[in-house]
Amino acid sequence: MAKSERTESYLLKTKWHVVGHKGHCTDLAKIGSSMSTLKQRMLLGLILSYFLQSATLAAPPDAFALKLVAAAESQIGVTLYYDGSYQRLAYPNGDVPIERGVCSDVIIRAYRQLGLDLQQLVHDDMRANFNAYPPLWGLSKPDRHIDHRRVPNLQSFFTRNGQSLSVSTDAKAYHAGDLVSWMLPGNLPHIGIVSASKNASGVPLIVHNIGGGAQKENVLFLYPITGHYRYKAEALPD
Repeated sequence: MAKSERTESYLLKTKWHVVGHKGHCTDLAKIGSSMSTLKQRMLLGLILSYFLQSATLAAPPDAFALKLVAAAESQIGVTLYYDGSYQRLAYPNGDVPIERGVCSDVIIRAYRQLGLDLQQLVHDDMRANFNAYPPLWGLSKPDRHIDHRRVPNLQSFFTRNGQSLSVSTDAKAYHAGDLVSWMLPGNLPHIGIVSASKNASGVPLIVHNIGGGAQKENVLFLYPITGHYRYKAEALPD
């Protein structure tokens, strides 16, 4: 067997020691010391890169995130109109008629299907930490009818209680179930949920209501992104 063939065979036999087990970092040193040519080192790099990428792609999807996306998509064809008027709501689990709503209602209704009532969660957090929320509406205390439906309040809530992630121009940074906020023309805040569907360029589609009811559309990079969040919590007790 030629030297290069022996090297390739050795690498293939040891790839799982390098990639698959935390305690085998010394194997890298053994492999590296056995290599005497640039070609062999490049071969090792390609093999490691391939198996690390394969391990990442093979990771199972997050079940909570996929359920959240499904809950958002279930509103398509059901919520048909955009209606931003102030409404007095029941509490908790208050909602406007399902055929209408605003962008934040897509988020609220999706989480509610998973047992998380953002109306109650946001209201409780604002009661305890009112000064941590933006003073944009001249209020001196929380308003459980509308606070959870305002995008800046949701941004503050997700930052405080979930993960606030970096805003990126790389489509791969946005995973199914992530929440993204934008600033629309006229300084109008907007929010939507990243779906598991992608366009031909690999950019995730967004489930949102920007004026024509709940839709799944290619809008991720259409407007300036102001926030990127992940929020997962235990369902509220009945």
